[in-house]
Amino acid sequence: MSAAHRAVALLLLTLAILAPLMPGFPPFWVTLLSYIGLSALVALGLVVLVGVAGLTSFGQAMFVGFGAYTTAILTTRYGFSPWATLPVALVVSGLLAWGIGAITLRLKGHYLAIATIAWNVSFFYLAGNLDFFQRNDGISGIPAITLLGIDFARSINFYWLVLLCVLLAILLTRNLLDSRAGRAVRALRGGALAAESFGVNTFNARVLAFVYAGVLAGLSGWLYAHLQRAVNPSPFGINMSIDYLLMAVAGGVHSIGGALLGAAIVTLLRDQLQTLLPSLLNAQGNFETIVFGGLLILILQFSPQGLWPHLMKLFSRLLPKPAAVPVPPISEAPPLPLRAQPARGAEVLRASELRKQFGGLVAVDNVGFTLNAGEVVGLIGPNGAGKSTTFNLLTGVLAATKGNVAFLGEEICGSTARHIATRGVARTFQHVKLVRGMSVLDNVALGAHLRGAAGPLSAALHLDRAEEARIFALAWQQLHRVGLAQCAHLVADDLSLGQQRLVEIARALCLDPVLLLLDEPAAGLRHLEKAALAKLLDRLRQDGMTILLVEHDMDFVMNLTDRLVVMNFGAELAQGRPKDIQGNPAVIDAYLGTAA
Repeated sequence: MSAAHRAVALLLLTLAILAPLMPGFPPFWVTLLSYIGLSALVALGLVVLVGVAGLTSFGQAMFVGFGAYTTAILTTRYGFSPWATLPVALVVSGLLAWGIGAITLRLKGHYLAIATIAWNVSFFYLAGNLDFFQRNDGISGIPAITLLGIDFARSINFYWLVLLCVLLAILLTRNLLDSRAGRAVRALRGGALAAESFGVNTFNARVLAFVYAGVLAGLSGWLYAHLQRAVNPSPFGINMSIDYLLMAVAGGVHSIGGALLGAAIVTLLRDQLQTLLPSLLNAQGNFETIVFGGLLILILQFSPQGLWPHLMKLFSRLLPKPAAVPVPPISEAPPLPLRAQPARGAEVLRASELRKQFGGLVAVDNVGFTLNAGEVVGLIGPNGAGKSTTFNLLTGVLAATKGNVAFLGEEICGSTARHIATRGVARTFQHVKLVRGMSVLDNVALGAHLRGAAGPLSAALHLDRAEEARIFALAWQQLHRVGLAQCAHLVADDLSLGQQRLVEIARALCLDPVLLLLDEPAAGLRHLEKAALAKLLDRLRQDGMTILLVEHDMDFVMNLTDRLVVMNFGAELAQGRPKDIQGNPAVIDAYLGTAA
């Protein structure tokens, strides 16, 4: 957390604690602060779901309703105490979120958003028309919360309870995002292709974000029911879901602080506009909705990152500039276990008669080659020759039309990218695929996803620190290895293209691969950087790692590789040692040119 973030967090916490204690502070404003806290819980879930995972939901009011109706029914109909209904409300919200997510999250883009609208509308009309929910009259007589003689029916006591829940939710959210499970969720914004290639189950990551947001909304609903002491369908309709999304977007959907800021702004604005606009217009109606619509358009147009970044910039100017973060030495944390490497010279991969056809276009036509342990093989050819498509066939990103790929004796053709990654195959991409907005260190640590086992619950409770220390020690080691340790705390987007390619290599090395596939690793690198990369790859070869690389820099390729496979128009043109390939007339004519 930066100094500006810490300063703002401390200021907000101080205001939240001291404001209700001020003499003459109106009781109504204490209740309004409680409503801000309830909305902040839902907005925090949307930060994880929308801002981090990149999934749009217009159904969060439905999950608030799940929590509210669960405690309302159990306390009024079956005599449960309010505290006994809290875990039930969270479990019900989480299970229903899991069930809805398992169905809905197979959709993408606007289809997902429309589906969440459909779920919310369905719940709203079910609650309003079924006797089980007491129809539109709702359920009243919900008991107040008491604990150790404290009566939470008093507005100030209830506010302290809400504030405690918000602080716990912030802590759990920070812990979750700063973990193996959290990096998997954050990796969704870098694209499922890259995430799956490092062993992330992207569907499970999407479901995790959906369930977490649902559970926080369910907690908000439980609190809401005992604050209002009655529930009916009105607060759980699609309009309220849009308001929750507005809070997250207005404050800053990519940050925890943005959720709090957005909840405060929208809740306070709604309260003031509901009084001001009818008197100005001399008419009754929900005119604040029009203002909110205009506000959302303005924010999306002029500040798509929300208002929180502007607040951070202001505080950053007021605070002294932080000292540069020194590059730490490689951590002393116990190393992660290493994968058993095959004996030098043993066959690692055999591709036979690989073919990939897209309709009438044959991108790869009966290509076959072998890779042996401890050698560097170059896959070269002109643009459009089918090199990257071959990479995708070997790593499970694309399914072959026909052919076979055996890795360490196991047939992997047709396997998923995630399964192939578990076997020890790591790769980089022709077009760099790093997670936007994430630090270089976190991007590299993502490569060690399969080498950890901590789940979201242990992450949220901060029980995964020993494993995380080992993962980040490995990430630091690989950054030192590629010469980018000084960039570890920078945002990956801020690096040059060449540096980003080195980050991808460091990430791939965190997998501890048997086979490393590099797609144009030297593109964008300066001469000295290429020389350093060549030395690194040579050291990896000496350590017994097998490397297959696609590269257009012929000096780089000829001086590094043991063998070359040349492709042209999707077909294999030649195979052999670099010197043999340089003198091959067919290769010279098709690719190297007569000057070679």
